[in-house]
Amino acid sequence: MGLIKWAALLPVLLLWGCNSQLTLENYNKITMGMSYTEVTTLIGKPEKCDDIMGIRTCHWGDDKGGVNVSFAANKAMLFSAENLR
Repeated sequence: MGLIKWAALLPVLLLWGCNSQLTLENYNKITMGMSYTEVTTLIGKPEKCDDIMGIRTCHWGDDKGGVNVSFAANKAMLFSAENLR
């Protein structure tokens, strides 16, 4: 493959690689008390976060499934997953 084709393909591969962290195996490694940084290192950057009254709730994934983690004082307190493989 020529250099130009690889250069065009690189952004697609990088985006695909980012989502590969969001797996059931990695979700099962999340524990109570993990920091936001520890969780994002494990499963990647969330699609969105909402901050309400000192609680930060973040979502990874899409409408078909993903992970929700709620943090209090930067520590994971509640977490759930739906349709992960």
